[in-house]
Amino acid sequence: ALESKVLSAIRAGVRRRLAPDMEALLEAETMAVHPGPRPFEDEAVLGAVREAIVSLQRLRFLYDGGSTPGREREVTPYGLLFGRSNYLVAAESGSSPGEPRNWRLDRIRDVRVVPLPASRPADFSLAAYAARSFGIYQDAVEEVVLHILPHGAEEALGWRFHATQALERQADGSVIARFRAAGMRELAWHLFTWGDKIRILAPERLRVQMAEELAAAARAHGAP
Repeated sequence: ALESKVLSAIRAGVRRRLAPDMEALLEAETMAVHPGPRPFEDEAVLGAVREAIVSLQRLRFLYDGGSTPGREREVTPYGLLFGRSNYLVAAESGSSPGEPRNWRLDRIRDVRVVPLPASRPADFSLAAYAARSFGIYQDAVEEVVLHILPHGAEEALGWRFHATQALERQADGSVIARFRAAGMRELAWHLFTWGDKIRILAPERLRVQMAEELAAAARAHGAP
């Protein structure tokens, strides 16, 4: 569709010259498909959420998650997050202003817009909220310190762990990475892909999380 729009905006003579090149590029470039959740496509849920955000009204729905699945919730919507999973960011009615939670879209049903005023705090930034976490999960923000050993240093220097990161070369060829982030579980999942190239220096909660995830995987696969 994008190709058609671009071509329709170009003069015929130029379009004829470009056509072979564009066709070659389309055949020579593609995106690698990574495993993950399918795009969320329930228009009833998305439509209601977007309507509530634009009209500054509350949402009411049944939520098949949390400690009491199936309970009706009433929230002030702050925005939508699409990533490893797809979430509504919203503060539940009665909770303190400025304390949103992530609600999985695929667990929301029977959603409707409630004609009650609801607006997110003026100082709330969805981008800043999302950047606070390593991934999607939101919990306590930690000071993370990673030691990338020399055989992973070059790769680390070209890698973005987090928007707040600072990388420091060491005399032995290794690298120290420092950043502030929440979401220790997702960070542990990511660090597993680095194999023996990274050591966790801080926080202790991340070290414990990594050990627990490794132990769970070992049990599932029958490792001693």
